[in-house]
Amino acid sequence: MMWKLLPVALLGGLLLGGCNGAEQKQPPRPKPEVAVVTVQPQEVVLTTELPGRTSAFRIAEIRPQVSGLIQKRLFTEGSSVEAGQILYQIDPAPFQAALDNTRASLGRAEASLSAVRSRSERFEELLVAKAVSQQDYDDAAAALKQTEADIEYWKAMVKTARINLDYTRIKAPIPGRIGKSSVTDGALVTAYQPVALATIQRLDPIYVDLSQSTTDVLRLRRNLEEGLLDQSGTNQKKVCLILDDGTTYSMEGTLQFRDVTVDPTTGSVILRIVFPNPKGILLPGMFVRAIVQEGVQKNAILIPQQAVSRTPKGDPIALIVDAEGKVQQRMLTLDRAIESRWLVSAGLTPGDQVIVEGIQKIRPGASVKVVPFATGSEEKGDEQKNSAPKSSESK
Repeated sequence: MMWKLLPVALLGGLLLGGCNGAEQKQPPRPKPEVAVVTVQPQEVVLTTELPGRTSAFRIAEIRPQVSGLIQKRLFTEGSSVEAGQILYQIDPAPFQAALDNTRASLGRAEASLSAVRSRSERFEELLVAKAVSQQDYDDAAAALKQTEADIEYWKAMVKTARINLDYTRIKAPIPGRIGKSSVTDGALVTAYQPVALATIQRLDPIYVDLSQSTTDVLRLRRNLEEGLLDQSGTNQKKVCLILDDGTTYSMEGTLQFRDVTVDPTTGSVILRIVFPNPKGILLPGMFVRAIVQEGVQKNAILIPQQAVSRTPKGDPIALIVDAEGKVQQRMLTLDRAIESRWLVSAGLTPGDQVIVEGIQKIRPGASVKVVPFATGSEEKGDEQKNSAPKSSESK
């Protein structure tokens, strides 16, 4: 029985020996291939997106300046009006009568002026000749001055009556869009009443008031003081507007000012932008978002977002290939996302080769083979990944 098992054992030993020899002769595994981008500083326009609301460029609440009955409303609600256009007509009859009365009183005072002046002049001559007493002359001179004062008084009264008569035609103080009327024909109104008859809003141009947190304001000021941002560009005050439905407004706005008072309830300041609004697309009270330019960073470092991963604590990291072809880990400080890339404020230096693809199959300290990121994406036929580096290089 033993001699029958001997050939089988010998054959198994030969087979095992052959397998071990094959394993020893296997070539070394090739280095894993990774796609990298080389860090190159570039000039980038930094922007920030802020929420805000639109408000009218000018607002005028129409109130009567005299009391009376509204005879007629002379505008169409919701229409555009011009400055000086008559909006309401108050019954002018009592004001016309008051003007006529004051004119008559003025005429009476002016008619008596000639006689009073002549009497005063005669008494002055007679006083020299001792023909009248000093008291008679003083009375004549006082009567002249009183008559002259009465004339000035009635002139003022005529002017006041004429102004009140003109106030019966309630006019638009500014051009713009007028809203609904709070009164109808025949309504009784009082001078300077608290309830406005109507409201006019000028909508071209129009204001957009944005809210910016004090944290962002302080960060922006610190970057300017450290020379990280340059605000000397010609388009620094240009602002792009995004409407509530996500579409971009066709015209650019201009930054007017940044308020110096912080809202204690929100901890933010107001930025006021002026936008042209010839077609009336922007209406007061609309919620919008605006893209405001912070400045130009001339030595910005941008890397694709897929090159950044996170530690279990959430800290951003990136893998780079050093001069010896080995993988090293770098802790990063990220500023913000710009389209498909991260703006890195610390952790990378110019010339670093940042690994973008192939991160899953390597670890720090491993030797790798480096290929350019765009070339590696083209070989894999991944058009979506290939489009990201092209857009980053264009910027």
